[in-house]
Amino acid sequence: MMSSMQVWPGQAYPLGATFDGAGTNFAVFSEAARRIDLCLLHDDGSETRTELRETDAFVRHAYVPGVMPGQRYGFRVRGPYAPEKGQRCNPAKLLLDPYARAMSGHIRWDESVYGYHFGRPDERNDLDSAPHTMASVVVNPYFDWGDDRSPRTEYHRTVIYEAHVKGLTMLHPELPPELRGTYAGLAHPAVISHLTELGVTTLELMPVHQFVHDHRLVDGGLSNYWGYNTIGFFAPHNAYASWGDRGGQVLEFKHAVRALHQAGIEVILDVVYNHTAEGSHLGPTLSFRGLDNASYYRLAENRRHYTDTTGTGNSLRMSNPHVLQLIMDSLRYWVSEMHVDGFRFDLAATLARQFHEVDRLSSFFDLVQQDPVVSQVKLIAEPWDLGEGGYQVGNFPPLWTEWNGKYRDTVRDLWRGVPRTLAEFASRLTGSSDLYQDDGRRPLASINFVTCHDGFTLRDLVSYDEKHNAANGEGGRDGEDHNRSWNCGAEGESDDPEVLELRARQTRNLIATLMLSQGVPMLSHGDEFGRTQGGNNNAYCQDNEVSWVRWPEPARHREPREHGERGEHGEHQQRGEHREPGEPGERGEDSLLAFVRAMVWLRRDHPVFRRRRFFHGGPVHGGRATAQDGPQDGGREGVPGGQGGGREPGTGGGPAGCAVPGCCDGPRAASDRSRGPLADIAWFTPQGTEMTQRDWQAARAGALSVFLNGSAISEPGPRGERITDDSFLLLVNAGAEELDFVVPQEPGTRWLTVVDTARRVGVPPGGGPELTAGEKVPLTGRSLVVLRRL
Repeated sequence: MMSSMQVWPGQAYPLGATFDGAGTNFAVFSEAARRIDLCLLHDDGSETRTELRETDAFVRHAYVPGVMPGQRYGFRVRGPYAPEKGQRCNPAKLLLDPYARAMSGHIRWDESVYGYHFGRPDERNDLDSAPHTMASVVVNPYFDWGDDRSPRTEYHRTVIYEAHVKGLTMLHPELPPELRGTYAGLAHPAVISHLTELGVTTLELMPVHQFVHDHRLVDGGLSNYWGYNTIGFFAPHNAYASWGDRGGQVLEFKHAVRALHQAGIEVILDVVYNHTAEGSHLGPTLSFRGLDNASYYRLAENRRHYTDTTGTGNSLRMSNPHVLQLIMDSLRYWVSEMHVDGFRFDLAATLARQFHEVDRLSSFFDLVQQDPVVSQVKLIAEPWDLGEGGYQVGNFPPLWTEWNGKYRDTVRDLWRGVPRTLAEFASRLTGSSDLYQDDGRRPLASINFVTCHDGFTLRDLVSYDEKHNAANGEGGRDGEDHNRSWNCGAEGESDDPEVLELRARQTRNLIATLMLSQGVPMLSHGDEFGRTQGGNNNAYCQDNEVSWVRWPEPARHREPREHGERGEHGEHQQRGEHREPGEPGERGEDSLLAFVRAMVWLRRDHPVFRRRRFFHGGPVHGGRATAQDGPQDGGREGVPGGQGGGREPGTGGGPAGCAVPGCCDGPRAASDRSRGPLADIAWFTPQGTEMTQRDWQAARAGALSVFLNGSAISEPGPRGERITDDSFLLLVNAGAEELDFVVPQEPGTRWLTVVDTARRVGVPPGGGPELTAGEKVPLTGRSLVVLRRL
């Protein structure tokens, strides 16, 4: 029905639907359209149409008085339908607004939502899609943020926790049923308490932009659970809202962010700007395709088809200024209006393909660099895609950090016993200077992880050699075949005590390594509980208990600390939490949780493990490093270094300064400097001698000691003061057999064991045995020990 309602010219900016208190301005871009109708949708299924008559620089616009928040709407576009020329306009398709702040309903996979007829792909389909598609929604932009402020946690203090909104909250026993699987569930005190006690500073949410469940998956009884199938880059996904989908999802998301900020937790979004949910040339016509196919998408030489570097059927056209504007406007909106603290960019290499090749000088990076809003938040790249030359770890511009896939692979290889891994492991442990130092970046450019949503969970990594993806319905063709996993002697679940003990030890080894490495650590949700997906390493379509976090019964958590507070040692000795995973009669997830928590707080309380600059390999005097003891980039014998660092003023070394039981209970040396200048890092063989090139290259080498000198740091504190920390010795035995380590003579005379992954209690209550220089320490095969210098 065409409208007789009052319509004013309106404005071409901002794009989308903008409510001002009296009415709504609508603006939409299309270079291809001859005419665009605004369709106001009514609950009885009818619609009122009015033409957007005003045009400025290919933006059609109008202001409609009286259109209030909650109003559903869409667009119909008249223009060329010529797939062979790259255009697919069709007024029979109700199109979503690319700038919609909220979307209502879901897609019902009727033939009408496609631009062609099934079985006749060359014939235009004129069936009306309105009854079967989603609608855009006008939202109220006003929200009382109160005194909300971003925590703005510095990278060297950051601990990232990757989580799925539904997966994290769906089975939490302390959440009311109506809040499970929702944004409100994230803001529940039980969830926030768990995160703060774990030591998490930054919650990285898997996609919350409005996404679509693929036709193929729905027909198979599955769904696009992960959400990497975006259709609305400004709209929070409506299925995660308990407050309704007529704008309630926006309010609920804002409430969750505000609650997390009040607890000192940042919120980062996993964003998918590389493709859309419209798929290949055989996909549906939902929004971009019907508005201006050739502007929004990279087309192949045969313009019926798309250039696809994402494995999803299409790629956004990063050379088009309107696409770049869409992405930048979206990023800016989520920071300014939704108060998020940063972004992780899925398949970020695609965003650098302004033309064909990945180019770090592409316009997208320039736009981000100069943007006064977006450039100030955390920017994390998944530095690869599926196109030619797509693996770009270490090659992003200086403003960016990166998921370090080489860290993941190397740490997995070391602990599963791959030969000739030790030298590269040393590089990854110390911040991956080989990847990040040459362009002026620091160790904090490396986002270190062992597991993430994509691949095995941590428990499955030590329980399966092969993927078990039959439930995905793809005949086992999906998912990575080379997982760098090891099942410890039995495939899948086992009741063999030796297998269970080894798996528990390997789990502790991987967590300890992650938290002791220079860079920024990232945990995957549920790994602290031993979450399993039954060997499924690609659970993207499993919206069920395969993917959801199974919380311990009852979910136990303490009152959250105030932000920035370091707990007493006693916090980690209460409630009998130190138990062995899989130990008969006791809950393994509880002891694993206690170990993960203790390792996170060990890291947070000791800046020696999170330095801001790369190691020099030489002593430091008055805040300046001298490299006479080793090369600038590599410490001893060419091994890549990490970063300098130390204890910030006031953190101290007493019981209140460290969360690991017993770590700082003993007296400190009167003066570390009295021993003479030592290198900021030193590498030793198990025999206590310094590593040589031959030691690094030994075919079966899988053992070393590394000394981290908390008194030799090259970076100043926030007021220019010198920073010092305790010094630590890490003993690593990645081999299968027990091995005697000699405590080296040079770094110190007395040491206290603070971590031993071979013990039933990985972090000993009250501290482990005290050791002296020259003393032999037997290390169980595949174990790690951390000593603190007294």
